[in-house]
Amino acid sequence: MERQEIIQLLKLKGTERTALLQRAREVKIKEVGNKVYFRGLIEFSNVCSKDCLYCGIRKGNEKVLRYDAKDDEILNACRFAWENRFASVVLQSGELSSPAFVKRVDDLLKKIKQLSNNELGITLSCGEQSLETYRRWFESGAHRYLLRIESSTRELYYKIHPENDHHSFEKRLEALASLKQAGYQVGTGVMIGLPFQTYEHLADDLLFFKKIDIDMCGMGPYIEHADTPLYEHRHVLMSKQERFDLALNMVAVLRLLMPDINIAAATALQAIDPAGREKALAVGANVIMPNLTPCEYREEYQLYENKPCLDEDAELCRNCLEARISLAGAEIGYGEWGDSKHFHQRNKTNIILRNHQQK
Repeated sequence: MERQEIIQLLKLKGTERTALLQRAREVKIKEVGNKVYFRGLIEFSNVCSKDCLYCGIRKGNEKVLRYDAKDDEILNACRFAWENRFASVVLQSGELSSPAFVKRVDDLLKKIKQLSNNELGITLSCGEQSLETYRRWFESGAHRYLLRIESSTRELYYKIHPENDHHSFEKRLEALASLKQAGYQVGTGVMIGLPFQTYEHLADDLLFFKKIDIDMCGMGPYIEHADTPLYEHRHVLMSKQERFDLALNMVAVLRLLMPDINIAAATALQAIDPAGREKALAVGANVIMPNLTPCEYREEYQLYENKPCLDEDAELCRNCLEARISLAGAEIGYGEWGDSKHFHQRNKTNIILRNHQQK
């Protein structure tokens, strides 16, 4: 798809939009099937070294009660995921890169693999790290990594992040390249409906995903948080319903653009529409993340306001999502990692090319 065509698709409304969403659903079922894969989400720490201007747990927000879940709490959540055949977990935290943090994550990975007889798949979302750290974590058991770019346009990136060495656009791109080099299934994503964001920016984001050849994507509507600097620009925002509709269009167009990648149904969708995640599953998404974070910590891991499922324990969250997925006309891939088909195809192609070059 050309840039202008993508822009036109993102703007669709009415019957034309319905046709777009239906086409994306057909492509999803044809390319990746009608299964939805669980990724049990464990937000194990909200301590962060970054000061991103949109984020509720940014370093500069003194109203947040900081926490580090204990190793036993994290491992108990992983055990729940394993025993309930979720097949995969996501370890997510604020961005830290100290030697102590790197070692802690490394130790947790080894323990998760041990308690699950190597059966649990592990995705990490722990920010920018060195290539050496990414390789270390990969060798200890992680095999997917989500590092959201938030905007692939440098100018817009610095409207939502401080412009300094600690929030470098170039370092973000370098980290994504390092993840691929380390062997991960690589995921990224953006926020949709940001202040100052245009349809052109979003079209460029989709083309960026295609260019760097991602394996999975997590993106959702931008939802403002009162304790962030970006909140002062709330008067220029689209309505939440418009952001929601545009986010579904983004999911649909991405499914057409990259038919065999994994696309997550973002929790932020449900913060706007009670059936938000089901609607994303119906138009192209095939991954959903039940929240397994201990309930006592969830209130303090609010990247945005009105985050859903703050008071549901793991059992309730699972039952709720089972019902939601059934309503969306899909089935759950229990006991399956649900790895990215795109990743495996890309690896197969790379092996063929290497063998050809060696001859």
